[in-house]
Amino acid sequence: MSRLLRAGELVLLTDRKGRRYLTNLVEGRDFHTHAGLVAHDELIGGTEGMQVRTTRNAELTVWRPTLRDYVLKMPRGAQVVYPKDSAAILMQADVYPGARVLESGVGSGALSLSLLRAGALVQGYEIREDFAQRAIENVTSFLGSEAVDRYKVEIRDCYQGIGAEGLDRVVLDLPEPWQVVPHAASSLNPGGILVAYTPSIVQAVQLREACEPGPWASVSTVEVLHRDWHVRGDAVRPEHRMVGHTGFITSARRLAG
Repeated sequence: MSRLLRAGELVLLTDRKGRRYLTNLVEGRDFHTHAGLVAHDELIGGTEGMQVRTTRNAELTVWRPTLRDYVLKMPRGAQVVYPKDSAAILMQADVYPGARVLESGVGSGALSLSLLRAGALVQGYEIREDFAQRAIENVTSFLGSEAVDRYKVEIRDCYQGIGAEGLDRVVLDLPEPWQVVPHAASSLNPGGILVAYTPSIVQAVQLREACEPGPWASVSTVEVLHRDWHVRGDAVRPEHRMVGHTGFITSARRLAG
């Protein structure tokens, strides 16, 4: 049975042109768009997938936002790790329920959301207090208090060290991840995985050079390109625009000893 939409919930409204609007349902309020407004009270008690009309007769479809929807629309203070890369990071890092993950450079919390949704226990390091607060707010808004119980963020510079041992994964979104390699080697369990997201291949090369002395194996670097396809009747072709380069994902696994 479908759950009815409730006051306090986030919903995603989409129009016929594919435009997306994220809003929090509040009794007595209206959602405003260039195509008119719709009362939140019309949505509360309704179901996902229903279609409503604005005061200017524009049609909107109502959904609960997916994680991808939320990451692309959520408030941000820093550039986010995009969904295509977050998905690859989860696989490269092999994140699982209960995994102890150190994430450094939490930014606006986009990658934190993916790690927490996968069931990890996340210790975040962030050097900017405003970014850390934004990340906590975004996690709370989308995943709720249960996820926040598994999410602790410290104002701390990972280049200076990692104040935890027995970690299963270390995930980095930092300008100089190679500075963290010795600290990760000391903090990760044998078999643990280090993953770093870097915009530049030069950064990825320097990270890999830092891993060469050990204790690391299975080092790899990948880039994820995302291309949609236009499919309409017999007209089938790649879309003219694609989500090309955003970053490189480098992973390494800690050897025993």
